[in-house]
Amino acid sequence: MNKNTIKKMLETLDNWVSPGMFLEYGNAWQLLFATILSAQCTDDRVNIVTRTLFVKYPDLRAFADADLEELEEDIRSTGFYHNKAKNLISCAKSLIEKHDGVVPSDIDELTSLAGVGRKTANVVRGNIFGIPSIVVDTHVGRIARRTGLSTNTDPEKVEYDLMKRIPKDHWIAINTQFITLGRKICKARKAECENCPLAPYCPKKI
Repeated sequence: MNKNTIKKMLETLDNWVSPGMFLEYGNAWQLLFATILSAQCTDDRVNIVTRTLFVKYPDLRAFADADLEELEEDIRSTGFYHNKAKNLISCAKSLIEKHDGVVPSDIDELTSLAGVGRKTANVVRGNIFGIPSIVVDTHVGRIARRTGLSTNTDPEKVEYDLMKRIPKDHWIAINTQFITLGRKICKARKAECENCPLAPYCPKKI
């Protein structure tokens, strides 16, 4: 896909959907924790859980001091709740002890936190700090491959492929635009190419 085609594709996406976050949050650590909970879980379910979770545990100290079994029950419906509960407690402790309760913007510092990979780190970097970042989930990876923007299956390699091809000022926007496209039209089992705004630019109308 050449630069001119990519430019047209991005213009189409900008007109088709407005960038925005799917997860509800009030501050940096809430977005971080919500994103940790979103692994293998829908954003809608996470939002249902966090609406009460962030009231019960209003700050990092509350999470750091949480009873593990009780927290597991609080987040059970998000799936993988044993690991997620351990990660939330460990992450809260690390933020308090190593970062004075402040979520860092550095990707290496973020990925050193329990339960935080590049995807979660880039969600925080882009939406909290405004640092151009590309978040590669299953939707983003799938659309990147179908449109010919990447041939890789490894999320980190897809991330770097997109960083090379997508202008930096679109890095944050492309995340939610591709995710929306992947959820509504460019689905895993069958892409609805006849309804896709990117069909004129897509070499793989699967």
